Amino acid sequence: MEFFIAQILTGLANASSLFLVACGLSLIFGVTRIVNFAHGSLYMIGAYTGYTLMQVLPGAIGFWAAIILAGLVVGIVGVLIEILVLRPVYRAPELFQLVATFGVILVIQDLALMIWGPQDLLGPRAPGLRGVVRILGEPIPKYDIALLIITPIIALALWYLMTQTRMGVLVRAATQDREMVGALGVNQAWLFTGVFALGSALAGLGGALQLPKGGADLLMDFNILAPVFVVVVIGGMGSLPGAYLAAIIISVLNVFGVTYLPQSTLVLMFVVMIVVLMIRPYGLFGREEVAGEHGQVGEPERPIKPASSVMRGIVVVLLIGFVFLPLGGSSYSLVFVTDMLIFCLFAASLHFLLGTGGLVSFGHAAYFGGGAYIAALLITYSETPMEIAFVLAPFGAGLTALAIGWVCLRLTGVYFAMLTLAFAQLVWSLVFQWGSVTGGDDGLVNIWPAEWLKPTVTYFYFVLILSVAGILLLRHVQHSPFGFALRAARDSHRQAEATGINTRQIQLIAFGFAGFMGGLAGAMFVFSKGSVFPNELEIARSFDALIVVFLGGVKTLAGGVVGAGFFKGLEETLLRFEYWRLLMGLLIIFIVIAAPEGIVGSLRKGAERIGLRRVENQ
Repeated sequence: MEFFIAQILTGLANASSLFLVACGLSLIFGVTRIVNFAHGSLYMIGAYTGYTLMQVLPGAIGFWAAIILAGLVVGIVGVLIEILVLRPVYRAPELFQLVATFGVILVIQDLALMIWGPQDLLGPRAPGLRGVVRILGEPIPKYDIALLIITPIIALALWYLMTQTRMGVLVRAATQDREMVGALGVNQAWLFTGVFALGSALAGLGGALQLPKGGADLLMDFNILAPVFVVVVIGGMGSLPGAYLAAIIISVLNVFGVTYLPQSTLVLMFVVMIVVLMIRPYGLFGREEVAGEHGQVGEPERPIKPASSVMRGIVVVLLIGFVFLPLGGSSYSLVFVTDMLIFCLFAASLHFLLGTGGLVSFGHAAYFGGGAYIAALLITYSETPMEIAFVLAPFGAGLTALAIGWVCLRLTGVYFAMLTLAFAQLVWSLVFQWGSVTGGDDGLVNIWPAEWLKPTVTYFYFVLILSVAGILLLRHVQHSPFGFALRAARDSHRQAEATGINTRQIQLIAFGFAGFMGGLAGAMFVFSKGSVFPNELEIARSFDALIVVFLGGVKTLAGGVVGAGFFKGLEETLLRFEYWRLLMGLLIIFIVIAAPEGIVGSLRKGAERIGLRRVENQ
C-alpha cells in the first residue's frame, strides 16, 4: 500500500508540467481555434530561458523568480508569434494555420540551437528542496511535494481568472460563440492576442518548472507534443478542468506502466485516449458544438473545372522531362526524383481524404509505413517474390485503413484527427517494440527489388509509371460519382443522407482507398531504399504529408502533388546549409501568409484576375 501511494504521488507531481502546457494549449484552441503544433516549442523555450536565468539569479528567490520570468518571456514570444505569424492567416481555413505553426517549430528549433548549443542542459536542483521526505516509509522527493502544492494553486488562480474576471467572461464567451463576441463590440484581435500570450506563458512556466526533474534539450518540444494533445483531447478541447483531470490520469497511469508494464509506456496514453473517445466522443468535459466546428478545411471550387490548357501543357512538359531525365541526369538526380515521385503519391492519397472528403488524418503515415513493412516482412520471413509482396502491401495497408476508419469515423474534426493519430501511434509502437519480428529500431534491411528492377534507371521508370498512374486514378475517382458523393458527405452530412447517400459507408471506402494508395507509395519506397525503419510510421511523417497538402492548396486537386514536389525540392536545397530549419521555417511562414490558398490556389486566383482584367480591357 505504501508503494502504491508513493507511485500516485509521483504521478501527481509529474502531472504538473503536463497540466500547465495542456492548459495553455486548451485555452488557445478554445478561443482562437488554432491547432498550435508550436506549443511544444514554447515549452522548450521556457525550459531554456529558465535555465539561463537560474544561472544569473542566485539563491532560492532567484530560482523561483527565474521560473516566473521564464513564463513571462515565453508569453511575450507568444504575442510576437500571434501578431506576426497567425493573425494574418486567421481568415484562412482553420487547419491551414497548423502549417504556420510548423514553420514556427522549425524556426525555434534552429534559434535554440544557435543560442544554447546542441548539448543537453541538466536542470539545477531547487534550493531548499533537495533530498527526500518519507511518507509511510516511502521516499518522495521534496521538489515533488512542492509541485503537489504549486499546481493546485495555479489551477485555482486560473479558475478565478476564468470565472470571476471580465477577461475570463470574454474568454468563455468566445469559446462558445466567438462571432457573437465580435458582434457585441469586443476587439477579437486583442482578445486572441491576450489568450495566446496567457497560453504561451503557461507553457513556458511548465517548461521551467520541470527543470529540476529533467533539464532542457532540443528534442523536448516534440517529446511533450503528443502527451499534451492527448491530455487536451481526453479532457475535452477548451476545458481546463478536463485538462487537469486528464493530466493526472495520464501521468499516474504512466508511472504504474513504467513499474509494472514497461513495454506499454510508448502507447499507454494513446490506448487511454481511444477508450475515452469511444465512450465519450468529445472528451470527458468536451462539448459537441466545439468539436463540430473544426476540421472543415474548405471545399474545392465549384464546379470542379477540368485542367486548363496551360496546366495540361505544364504536366506534359514535366512528364517529358521525367521520361528523358535518365539521358542527361546523374544517378543522384534519378534517386532524388524517384523519392519525390513516391512522396507525391503519398501526399496525393492524403489530399484525397482531406480535400475531397474533409477528413483530416494526423496518422496517414500508418499506411505509408505499413505498406513498406508488409512488403519487407513478406520478403524477410516467407521469401515471397518481390512482385507478389509489392502487390500485397497496398492491400494490407488498405485493410488496416478500413479497420482504423471504422472506429475513427464515429468522431469529427480535431477529435477524429487525434484518434487517427492514436491508432497510428499504436502501429508505430507495435513495430518499434516487436523487435524479434520487425527488427525494432534497427529496422529491416536488404529488401531489394527483383533482378529485372534493380538498375536505377529501370526502377525510376517503374516508379514514374506507377506514381503517375496512381495520381491519375485518384483524380479520376475525385471526378467520378463516388467523388461527388464524398464531397456531398463533407459539405452537408444531413442533406447527403436525405438524398439517400450512405455517408459513413462512402467515407469508410474513401478511407480504405486512401490507405491503399498510401500503402502503394510505401511499397515503392521500401524497394527503392532497400530497407525500412520505424521512423516511416512516426508522427513527423504524417505531418510532412499534411504540410505539403496545405502548402500546395487544399482547394485544388493538384495541391498535394505540387506541394510535395515543392517541399522535396526545398528540402534538398536547404539541407546544404547549417541552419536549414530556420530558412525552411521562414519560407513556409512567408508562403502561408502570402498565399493562404496554397501555391496552386493562389496561382489560379492570380491567373483568373489577369483574365478578368483582359476581358474588362476588351
